[in-house]
Amino acid sequence: MSLTAVAPARDRSALALIAAGILWGTGGLAGSMLAAAAHLHPLSVAAYRLLLGGGLSVVFLGASGGLRALPRTGQAVRRVLAAGALLGIYQASYFAAVRSTSVSVATMVTIGVVPVAVAVGTAIRTRRLPGAATLLAIAAAVAGVVLLTWSPGGAAGGWGLVAGVGFALLAGIGFAALTLVTANPVEGLDPLRTTAFGMLTGGVLLCPAALALGMALPADPGALAIALYFGAVPTALAYTAYFRGLRGAPPVFAALAALLEPLTSAVLAAVVLGDRLGVAGWCGAALLVGALAVSYRR
Repeated sequence: MSLTAVAPARDRSALALIAAGILWGTGGLAGSMLAAAAHLHPLSVAAYRLLLGGGLSVVFLGASGGLRALPRTGQAVRRVLAAGALLGIYQASYFAAVRSTSVSVATMVTIGVVPVAVAVGTAIRTRRLPGAATLLAIAAAVAGVVLLTWSPGGAAGGWGLVAGVGFALLAGIGFAALTLVTANPVEGLDPLRTTAFGMLTGGVLLCPAALALGMALPADPGALAIALYFGAVPTALAYTAYFRGLRGAPPVFAALAALLEPLTSAVLAAVVLGDRLGVAGWCGAALLVGALAVSYRR
């Protein structure tokens, strides 16, 4: 394959991953609005996110003929089960971390550990250490997340902080594992199919705990509209873009692109909710963007 053909494919993959990170950033605001409007436990919000995202993706597949000739190989079944389990672990652990400590600390630890875990996993799999530029990009990205999201005054202390950090580490490792596991395509299982059935599997796994905590949605048009957006845009569309981008970009770049989620959330909070980002926050945002640019150049 010529370099002229490789470059556009790489550009499309990079744009898909960047779009996924930005769309995920709108999910934080949508999820908090849904929890407030429907009085839902965070774990129930996570279950709704996966069930709605997977359900909408399956509907789209049915309308577009994507449900025909579904792969029934053992490899395809294992990929869907793995994606569903890792999505469920990621969502449940993240919201458990939020409940134990704070949104800022949970986000910082979860998102910050993802590129590190992906780099370590890639090095183990390829038996080759990351390059200096990759390590620099990861360090800058982690520093950017710290500056962007850290707020010590809002965090719990003692065992609550220990538990929260532990759950956040589990969430980050789960997402890193998802990135590494789904990087290699499976025949007949395109990104949309992986998204649809992986999310449904993850949502079903979370249902027992979510039902015990309450999953009733009020018959309110506003709450239903938020739920629809939550399932469609930052979930179904974003994960489809992420899985599509993984086919043509290195896993480390994909993990760094995911760091656009807290950046987008912080900017939206500043614009929509009137939160102040501050000098440290803007410095963190610049570090994140710079780290992504360095990784893309590599």
